[in-house]
Amino acid sequence: MEEKINEISKLKEEALSEVNAATNAKELDEVRVKYLGKKGELTSILRSMGSLAPEERPVIGGKVNEARDEIDSNIKLGEEKFAKEELARKLKEETIDITLPSTKVKRGSKHPLNRIIEEVEDLFVSMGYDVVTGPELETDEYCFERLNLPKGHPARDMQDSFYITSEYLLRTQTSAVQARTMMANEEKSPIRVICPGKTYRRDDDATHSHQFSQVEGLVIDKNISLADLKGTLEVFVRKMLGENLELRFRPSYFPFTEPSYEVDVSCFKCGGKGCNLCKQTGWIEVLGSGMVHPNVLKMNGYDPDKYTGFAFGTGLDRLAMFKYGITDIRLLYQNDVRFLNQFDRLDR
Repeated sequence: MEEKINEISKLKEEALSEVNAATNAKELDEVRVKYLGKKGELTSILRSMGSLAPEERPVIGGKVNEARDEIDSNIKLGEEKFAKEELARKLKEETIDITLPSTKVKRGSKHPLNRIIEEVEDLFVSMGYDVVTGPELETDEYCFERLNLPKGHPARDMQDSFYITSEYLLRTQTSAVQARTMMANEEKSPIRVICPGKTYRRDDDATHSHQFSQVEGLVIDKNISLADLKGTLEVFVRKMLGENLELRFRPSYFPFTEPSYEVDVSCFKCGGKGCNLCKQTGWIEVLGSGMVHPNVLKMNGYDPDKYTGFAFGTGLDRLAMFKYGITDIRLLYQNDVRFLNQFDRLDR
């Protein structure tokens, strides 16, 4: 037994010596495997204890475990030491000199159309309106028929609309959302909504696009009059384009309103004196409006003898062009960073 104890002590001293001599974590791991692994030298002694006398086994086992614990403890201390040294080395090598000049990061800005939409929504929500949306792929029923545009009406001309099938088309106006809102209101209670969204028509020049954005408003209640429409539009136009603008209502025709009006504002460039923007007239057309046609109310479930309402609509693209002085509508859809960066200054 004395010989075994001496062997264990010798192995322990050798292992501790190799641990102290190790220069990296890999060498420490090799020491662990050599002495403490499944085929390690101290492990071999434990496996051979079956040949010892019963009274020798607890003594030898205790000595082996003591040696294993001491060796393992020293290996862990060595690993912690090398881990700290490696961390210090990485910190030194990977240090970033924060005094060096940085690369300028390009930042985006809100698109002018998004700015206009947010402004319009904020204004009308503050006036008690709800914001509603609907599908861009619309049915003939909601895009035309429920808005008093029967089949054969000139506004349904195939050359003006993008038909997918004989029944479905890309909506030509967000008025379809108004019809859906009226039909969805089963209680036929008062409505006060705006409907912003994309619309599609066959145009493509400096002032028109085949895809453009609209916002339309609809109010239905008892005793709604033209005075309510005029007051609402005055607040809307002056808030968006300028407090000192004058409004002019010109009689017009829309199938879904009666009476109908085109709304002009005094030119915000020349103050009404006449310039190239207003074509020397002093006025600029901004939107269409009118009192909801009794046929539209009736077709969408409202009693025209009890309820009246008004509706209005304007192109958000056109509004953005007026507000920001944009001369070509196509600039809004080309995603040219040089153009969009100009609006970054509005956030500063």
